Amino acid sequence: MSRLKELIHEAPVHERRMEIRTYPLEDNRVIVEGWLRDERLMLGYHWDGRTRSPGVVHWMGVRLLIGDWPLTILEAEAEMPTIPHELCPSVLDSVNKLVGLSITSGYSNQVRRRLGGTKGCAHLAQLILAMGPAAVHGLWAHLSRQPRPVPRSFEEISGLPYLMNSCKLWREDGPFIQEIQKKFQEQKKV
Repeated sequence: MSRLKELIHEAPVHERRMEIRTYPLEDNRVIVEGWLRDERLMLGYHWDGRTRSPGVVHWMGVRLLIGDWPLTILEAEAEMPTIPHELCPSVLDSVNKLVGLSITSGYSNQVRRRLGGTKGCAHLAQLILAMGPAAVHGLWAHLSRQPRPVPRSFEEISGLPYLMNSCKLWREDGPFIQEIQKKFQEQKKV
């Protein structure tokens, strides 16, 4: 039974969409592009009583050049086609603080430390937080377009440290790691 789903009786008042795409480059690099779009879906009021029309409130994008190993942000840029205030673009350059950041354990904390609070924009920071794991998957998708030698040990599985302990199923003693161990044991028998 979905109790919370049953409580919904009205149309939504707000919608946030995030889209993240990865574009392949040469030399095992990719550009990860993310877009965040907030839309007010109904008439509302500003704090001072003025009416607030429905429509897009935030529409902003970030592009990250990802390369090296461990995965590292080599370049960053942002744009804001739709914003609620004319001062918002003053934080666009804050994404440059990401250059040199590795997308490894601790990535989220580092993004918050560099762009959180008064150091940047909450919306850009949220988008960039979501872009980290997407960058890993995007690079893997790019690299998987060509066949590679079948690994014979855990050390030969590129990217396994990104997955290990990333969720309950990928925990060190979890089913996915056990499945990999089983395949290695079967390879030894052949």
